[in-house]
Amino acid sequence: MSKALGYAALSPTTPLAPLSFDRRALRPDDVSIAIEYCGVCHSDLHQARNDWGIAVYPLVPGHEIVGRVVAVGAQVQKYAVGDRVGVGCMVDSCQHCDACHADLEQYCLEGPTMTYATPDRVDGTNTMGGYSDSIVVSENFVVRIPDGLDAANAAPILCAGITTYSPLKHYGVKPGDKVGILGMGGLGHMGIKFAKALGAEVTLFTRSASKAAEGRRQGADHVIVSTDAEQMKAAAETFDFLLDTIPVPHDLNPYLETLRFDGVHILVGLIQPVDPALHAANLVLKRRVLAGSLIGGIKETQEVLDFCAEHNITCDIEMLDIKNINEAFERMHAGDVKYRFVIDMATLKA
Repeated sequence: MSKALGYAALSPTTPLAPLSFDRRALRPDDVSIAIEYCGVCHSDLHQARNDWGIAVYPLVPGHEIVGRVVAVGAQVQKYAVGDRVGVGCMVDSCQHCDACHADLEQYCLEGPTMTYATPDRVDGTNTMGGYSDSIVVSENFVVRIPDGLDAANAAPILCAGITTYSPLKHYGVKPGDKVGILGMGGLGHMGIKFAKALGAEVTLFTRSASKAAEGRRQGADHVIVSTDAEQMKAAAETFDFLLDTIPVPHDLNPYLETLRFDGVHILVGLIQPVDPALHAANLVLKRRVLAGSLIGGIKETQEVLDFCAEHNITCDIEMLDIKNINEAFERMHAGDVKYRFVIDMATLKA
């Protein structure tokens, strides 16, 4: 084992604070990584505060990890010391079910092992995330950071990026399609960039007219203020796809009405009950599809990193000294970040 230093939540009500803990000794297929940057995801806040009722303490958050390989196990073939690599939301899966065989480890039928707050499949210890100076992960759940990507900007691609890229690719967004992006946060601004890079005509749906200029700066061709009944009416039966990044319950019905027949509304932000109720006629009468999507598998995560390098796509970030992580959580809760905090792990040593 080796000693690691990180920031952890010790309960749902206490602020994150420094914690020294053990990282496991290298297994034959393991890669040891010195962490350089870690993105701050809204789910880190939810988990730290146990909003979903599944937190395990002490809890070291962080699943948007970029760093350098410092040691490898005896059987590792994909990586060598010095390689620049990343770790996303998962660190293991059963690797033998239908989903895993299809490179869809996020849908592992036995449940994936998440990067933090999940029992390790071998020894049962609680996984600890990337708000720390190091991590040890099976090489099968490590991805390579392309040379063309800045390391800090690449970190959020491992969650916010793959979460929005995967459904656009899965449902076949192509040049000329009309795509609506619902919400303008960490996920939404990446959705705009990916849809544009795939050749779509992109419209941002936002509740605030003040975000129109920002939406266009990110690449949106059009902006619809969703609280404006006339604008929503004018958009009826217009879109092929809607990528819904809104993380809180909201009325889906007005958005569904903007889809053409056979249109697809994809949920990536909401994991709570739909409220108010869905009017089934909005699906049945136009053969519309309401779908959901969760991150992506390891193969597709490597694909999105390579896609970003090829198309010069990065996440808009604000660099963070880890001592300010609790302030960052409060700002994130208030929506006061454009669009992802990234921790500079050099500040942990300081």
